[in-house]
Amino acid sequence: MSRVLIKASPFSVVLVVLGSLGGCATNKEALLPHDNATMLNIWDQHTGGASSAAKANRELLDARLELRRPLIEPDEARSTPANSAYTRTARTEIHRLFPRLPNPDLVMYVFPHLAGSEQVPVPGYSTVFSFYRHVEYALPGERTDEY
Repeated sequence: MSRVLIKASPFSVVLVVLGSLGGCATNKEALLPHDNATMLNIWDQHTGGASSAAKANRELLDARLELRRPLIEPDEARSTPANSAYTRTARTEIHRLFPRLPNPDLVMYVFPHLAGSEQVPVPGYSTVFSFYRHVEYALPGERTDEY
């Protein structure tokens, strides 16, 4: 078996010896003080305190409110002309001449069950059935409002 010798320069040996002696010379109390400060106190001390954290949180909420858009557009933003209710378009003519008849929906709940030859469990779910198979339209002149 051959030995591998690492030749070190005298400068690196001196650095290693001084580093190890310097590590022994430090004081534990100076490095890790044991006062009665909690983690919250240390956090507040290094982040600027609880009052600045509350102020930063308030500024963040204000910025979010400025960026949030309303659910309904304001009247000024709508670009519909004032006489749009009186304008005849193909869409309004079709809906006026041939209104859709009401087609109520039936919502049914299917309970959890086992299905198939392997009895695979199926979770419960809701499904919707329309009463009529097709969408029906009223003929021109038929009354569609309730009596």
